[in-house]
Amino acid sequence: MTRVVLASNNRGKVREFNQVLAQCHLDIHPQAQLGLTEEVEETGGTFVENAILKARHASRITGLPALADDSGIEVDALGGAPGIFSARFAGESATDAENVEMLLERLAGVAEEARAARFQCLLVYMSHHADPTPVICQGTWEGRITRAPAGDNGFGYDPVFWVPGHECTAAQLDAAVKNRLSHRGQALACLVARLAHLAP
Repeated sequence: MTRVVLASNNRGKVREFNQVLAQCHLDIHPQAQLGLTEEVEETGGTFVENAILKARHASRITGLPALADDSGIEVDALGGAPGIFSARFAGESATDAENVEMLLERLAGVAEEARAARFQCLLVYMSHHADPTPVICQGTWEGRITRAPAGDNGFGYDPVFWVPGHECTAAQLDAAVKNRLSHRGQALACLVARLAHLAP
């Protein structure tokens, strides 16, 4: 197994990434577990710019291959917000519950048909910190925002993201189903295929 630093300490992401990437013989470790306590400032204006910043920083500090994602939710009624600010929508140190509450407050009074939203995930894998050609994969998951949270199998905005065709929120899906459907699952599937193609 190849040890890889994940430029995040999000336990949900670590769990999801390990479930999918074990088949690529990658052993994913959160950055804090490897001594990286200071996160790089996300100064990029797009998901992909921020993911590259995070991966390069984590690889440089740890000396390991690095995996980073920048993901978030775009809501049509809010002009695409919160977008790259999804993790700090309600403030720099906001919890998932606070971010969800802020989103629902901003959408109060918005009709069902106008609550379309999508999760975006940009995933970057760097074999070393100076990697000039990082592997970049994208996943997009379409849905809409509910009026109240439901389910406890996810994290972030999962409890208010309604999944068309499954008649439940992302937080009510079975983990295996979510890994297949989700924006992160799509990006990870792309990464698995790309890494297999790159293997000697």
